[in-house]
Amino acid sequence: MDWTRDLPTWPLNHLSRQIACAPHRWHVQETGTGPTMLLLHGAGASTHTWRDLIPHFATRHHVVALDLPGQGFTRPGARDRFGLDGMTADIATLCRSKGWQPTVIVGHSAGACIALSLAQILTKDGTPPAVIGINAALSRFDGVAGWLFPLLAKLLALNPLTALAFSAGPNPQGRARRLIQGTGSRLDAQGLDLYARLIADRAHVDGALRMMAAWDIDRLLDTLPTIQAKALFIAADGDKAVPPGVSAQAQARMPNAELQRLTGLGHLAHEEAPDAVASLILDWISGG
Repeated sequence: MDWTRDLPTWPLNHLSRQIACAPHRWHVQETGTGPTMLLLHGAGASTHTWRDLIPHFATRHHVVALDLPGQGFTRPGARDRFGLDGMTADIATLCRSKGWQPTVIVGHSAGACIALSLAQILTKDGTPPAVIGINAALSRFDGVAGWLFPLLAKLLALNPLTALAFSAGPNPQGRARRLIQGTGSRLDAQGLDLYARLIADRAHVDGALRMMAAWDIDRLLDTLPTIQAKALFIAADGDKAVPPGVSAQAQARMPNAELQRLTGLGHLAHEEAPDAVASLILDWISGG
């Protein structure tokens, strides 16, 4: 995404700034006062996914939302740091450089994996931040997909023409609608247009493909029983991308985790019903 061309019409652009923190040039949206809440989007999304939740969160928190490396407006400075370990380390470095000490980290889909990984290193006086995972993508691929998908993703990401092929196709609005509907979600015209703009952007598509190619959460899954962070998993029953049972399994393996199910919503539940999801999260944080 082009900073000069695209940012003026991007959601909450008045909160946006760029931060150079090696190895990347980050796009960050920051607002509010109080305990710090860090927001992490899933693969292929950006800060826009939190557009309707940030105003709710900012009434009680200092909110920091960022674009993952290579996605949205964040420019990557290293091409070998798109996996879970690399992104975790680089986000932790960014937080430390700015003096951000999150008390809660909210992650959607793959962003929930990063949130759990960060919670193990961004501790304060031995206390980890709380983690909230919305339709958390905490599962391994089963069967043939276990080796076929990672292989295909790596091949796609290594081909410089792949991102161009994905982003240059006709009718990005139609493609965005099909992609979103395939996750079990229904978005309004603005939401669809934002995703259409992202999938039409070659650099963004390249970043998402490289993230998928480098993705490996086996070690994180193995350590779930040892993670002491207080956690809430929010699982939508209509999610066609990450079955709600994935969150239930993760919750059962963690010592301090809870599960909340949502009905009538899909993978992008927080964009479909932002007021309800924001209230659920804030009530959980406050112990209500």
